[in-house]
Amino acid sequence: MAIDLVLARTPNVVITLPTIQAFSTGCLMNVDIVTRRHTLSFDEFKALQLSVYQHMVTGLRAGQLPDNLLRFGVRFADGTKVTTVGQRFDRTQLTQEPPRGPKLSWLLGGVSMRSGDEEAGVTTVGLWLWPSPPPETFELAVEWPIGGIELSIVELDGTAITSAAQLSAPYWPQNE
Repeated sequence: MAIDLVLARTPNVVITLPTIQAFSTGCLMNVDIVTRRHTLSFDEFKALQLSVYQHMVTGLRAGQLPDNLLRFGVRFADGTKVTTVGQRFDRTQLTQEPPRGPKLSWLLGGVSMRSGDEEAGVTTVGLWLWPSPPPETFELAVEWPIGGIELSIVELDGTAITSAAQLSAPYWPQNE
């Protein structure tokens, strides 16, 4: 589904949601994080770009979130919330059983860099929402203090995602 939403914009950062892929088990929100040096020093720009990668963020303490932690969250109409805060990928915890839901998982995608007149970079990440959202409006939030992004919330159409998921087909049929 083409969404083409701007989630947040500052002089040095733009975060967009160009598409959502709907599956029978959940949805993948494809997020582009565009950074540019513009008014930042070299060191500030480097710190901003590195903080896109959650595994590079240090200083997590109970009850406190560091300013360089890029965070996303979802809130459903019933008040249920789920965020990407505190996620650490551990292969030893992989099971065949689905996790207790809902869950919003951060999936790192591709990176591209550009220089010339303006130093800039684009990082594409995926936010996997499991299970599929209910067929009603829900909220997607983003916050990233180091990027100048205060809490920003957009509404997404859960009904459209649910309808698109009904059109999805498995990659491999059951009998293969």
